Amino acid sequence: MNDEHVISLRGVTAELGSRPVLRGIDLGVRRGEVVALLGANGSGKSTAVRTIIGQVPVTGGEIELFGTPRRRFRDWARVGYVPQRTTAAGGVPATVTEVVSSGRLSRTRLGMLRRADREAVRHALDLVGMGDRAKDSVDALSGGQHQRVLIARALASAPELLIMDEPMAGVDLASQEVLAATLREQVAAGVSVLLVLHELGPLEPLIDRAVVLRDGCVLHDGPPPRALGQHALPGHDHVHPHAAHDAEPIRTGLLS
Repeated sequence: MNDEHVISLRGVTAELGSRPVLRGIDLGVRRGEVVALLGANGSGKSTAVRTIIGQVPVTGGEIELFGTPRRRFRDWARVGYVPQRTTAAGGVPATVTEVVSSGRLSRTRLGMLRRADREAVRHALDLVGMGDRAKDSVDALSGGQHQRVLIARALASAPELLIMDEPMAGVDLASQEVLAATLREQVAAGVSVLLVLHELGPLEPLIDRAVVLRDGCVLHDGPPPRALGQHALPGHDHVHPHAAHDAEPIRTGLLS
């Protein structure tokens, strides 16, 4: 790990429906670092990552990716994004390979997949243990398998930075273990990671730093609070907010 920042937020403010959600947060992720973004429901965690990738406009402050102001950043192949509350199907017929292949679009010309792209897709599927389901319809997958496909899609471009919004939400233990192992390999290869988490769970050993938000402000930035290892943060409700009936369809492309 070095001091070069792959993500830098300085004094960032944001609103949703004219309601302040982020109130001047500072957040940095250094190259090779794994940072967990924690906080009670409604604290601003998901809004923070959505400002980073451009899905939520900021009302103040500055965001940089790899040292470039986000408004001028164009090299999205360096960033893998796994959104929350999505399914790989979305009601549109698609195979596992087709969904994961969409993660290569930022590296292709005119959307044409070359041999190297197809090999990258196969490798990403193997990383998450889904190589044997490559030709299957995503409609036939379990929730945990859907999440593996979404992560494979993010890995397909061989990103330097992974941004993952609650990757373990609603996922069975077996898939959680596969995802933790996959992430461990990425971190060992030098990938930087920003994770929004409801609880640390099996990812706890990988976390270098935790940033805890409360009411859109940074409450804690430092070592992961040990008491939070296997438990939700104080203030969490115990009904998980990302149940299947809230699922939204994914769309191809990082910023769709």
